[in-house]
Amino acid sequence: MTAAVYRNFTQAELDLAYDNRAAVPDHPRFREDWMRRSAAVYERTRCDRDVAYGAGPRQRLDFFHCGKPNRPTFANIHGGYWQWNDKEMHAFVGEGLLARGINVVQLEYTLAPAATMDQIAEEARIAMRWLLPRLVTQFGASDRLAVGGHSAGGHLSAIALEVPGLAGGLLISGLYDLEPIRLSYLNAPIGMDAAEARRNSPQFRTQASVPTLVTVGGAELPELRRHAAEYAALLRSRNVPVEEIPLPGDNHFSVLDRLAAADGVLCEAVVQLLDA
Repeated sequence: MTAAVYRNFTQAELDLAYDNRAAVPDHPRFREDWMRRSAAVYERTRCDRDVAYGAGPRQRLDFFHCGKPNRPTFANIHGGYWQWNDKEMHAFVGEGLLARGINVVQLEYTLAPAATMDQIAEEARIAMRWLLPRLVTQFGASDRLAVGGHSAGGHLSAIALEVPGLAGGLLISGLYDLEPIRLSYLNAPIGMDAAEARRNSPQFRTQASVPTLVTVGGAELPELRRHAAEYAALLRSRNVPVEEIPLPGDNHFSVLDRLAAADGVLCEAVVQLLDA
C-alpha cells in the first residue's frame, strides 16, 4: 500500500491534484489566445513599459493608462506556480478594466529558482510600497489601488495586501497554504522547507482588513476550490470584509475571461471595489 504524503494523497495523487495543465488538456489554446489579445492591448493602449520598482532584472511593471486622469488603478500579478510566465502574456486581463476607466498595472517578479519563496513574496510587497506613493505624481492616477492575481498571483496578491494603503484585493484561484506545494513536484525549483512554506502561507499570516474578493472556477481542481473556501472562511472569521464570487463551469484558464471582459463578473467586482 502506497503511503500518503499529504492528507490522504499519495505522491502521485498529490502531484496530479495541483497539475492544472493536465486537468485542462486544451490549455495551449488559452495561452495562444492570451498572447494575441495581450499584443493588441500593448498596441492600442498608452503604456509606461518596464518601469523599475527594484534593482532586479524582473522587478519591472507596465502601467497601462485608461485615458482619463485621476482614475483608480488595478495591479495584476500573473500566475505560473512562481516559476513560469511573464507580464507581457497577461496584458489581456486588463481589457475590460481599461474600457471601464481603470488603469491597469502588469507586475513582473523574479521566478524560481532564481529567487526563493521568501524573496518572491517580498517582491510583491516591495512593488506595492513603490507604486502607492507614485500613483498620483508619476502616473496621473488617483490614489486608489487594488491588487489581484491568478493562481500563484492570487497567493502573491494575498501577501501584497499586507501593505497598508491598498483599497482591496481580488484573489483568483489562489494558493493560501503552501505545504501541499512543498510536498509536490512543484517544489523542485522553489526549494521550500516546511518553515519557509508556512511563513509564506496567507492561511497562517495576519490578514489585512481591506475588502477582499475570493474566487475560483467551479470546474477547477478540488484542491484549488478547497483553498478558496478555507481562506474565505478564515477571512470571515477574522472580520475581514470578504466576498466569494462563484464562477460555475470555469476551469483554471477560462476564469480569466471573467476579469478580461468589460461585462465580466470579476471586472464588475473590481469596478465596485474601487468605487469606480
